[in-house]
Amino acid sequence: MTAREHVRYWLIGVVLAGLVIYLLRDVLLPFVIGAAVAYFLDPVADRLQRRGMSRGLATSLITLVFVLLLLAMMLLLIPLATTQLLNFLDRLPRYFEKLQELIGPYLADLMEEVPELDAGKIKDALGAAGSMAGVLAQILKKVMEGGMVVVDILSILFITPFVTFYLLRDWDSILARIDAWLPRPQAPVIRRLAREVDEVLSAFIRGQGTVCLAMAVFYAVGLAIVRLDFGILVGFGAGIVTFIPYLGPIAGVGVALLIGAVQFLPHVWPLVGIIVVFVLGQILESYVLTPKLVGDKVGLHPLWVIFGLMAGGSLFGFLGMLLALPVAAVIGVLVRYGLERYAESRLYHGPDG
Repeated sequence: MTAREHVRYWLIGVVLAGLVIYLLRDVLLPFVIGAAVAYFLDPVADRLQRRGMSRGLATSLITLVFVLLLLAMMLLLIPLATTQLLNFLDRLPRYFEKLQELIGPYLADLMEEVPELDAGKIKDALGAAGSMAGVLAQILKKVMEGGMVVVDILSILFITPFVTFYLLRDWDSILARIDAWLPRPQAPVIRRLAREVDEVLSAFIRGQGTVCLAMAVFYAVGLAIVRLDFGILVGFGAGIVTFIPYLGPIAGVGVALLIGAVQFLPHVWPLVGIIVVFVLGQILESYVLTPKLVGDKVGLHPLWVIFGLMAGGSLFGFLGMLLALPVAAVIGVLVRYGLERYAESRLYHGPDG
């Protein structure tokens, strides 16, 4: 089989896989989450096996702990976060109104210094932004209160643990079967690339995922101590997007200061407290958590991560965002391998190279 035929078969396989994911995107969510959880927990199962526990017993114990944690999160955290989010969406138009009141005097001073500015247009723009925020808030509320959200939550709650259990129990045999299907001449190269993908995903999903959860708890607790309205929601959101460098803290501190300005001004010390929370969070993440849990093995540029998330979300919705990082890791490894082969080829060195 020629190289062109190999490429053709691989491209056909990728297109068919993408088509299947697109057609089944409405039912794949709990299975993708279950596979991600199984991948996340496989090292724990391997460690328990090395200590003498059978794979089945180790899988049962891990799955039981996972289900208990999932139930605790569903019963405690999700209702609290949902309530805060719905209340925040209710107040969002009023935040814009308050913002107009706060910047009104400064806007008047700015108009005196820069007469070319049209204060009416600026106020109209702020008013339009507030109206648009209100419309978006109502849409998001209807989506969150809709039946499909309940169905998705129930499917994750009841189906994901079963998917996690069976994949975690059969993980090694599944990998062995996939290895047996590899074309023998290309098997060593595919195994090498698979190991590199595993290193990237392991650092990103296991390491960075743990960092994100830790930072979400830190920011949520810190903003709650400051008594910021919706502090748990803002802190949790800022921590979850920590895997994109600078975006999480910048977005989190921006939203927190906006809410804090409306809530606390003219008192300044609570705003200082918000800044202190995010500064301490950045120190904790950059100098303690990330070096220990992630290291330098991620290999995914922040811009590549953002593009992957946006592309996956645009094509497949929330499911696409979950699949974006593994796909981005695979593409990154393949591109690096292709560049290595190119640097060794006559195309790079010339016919006499």
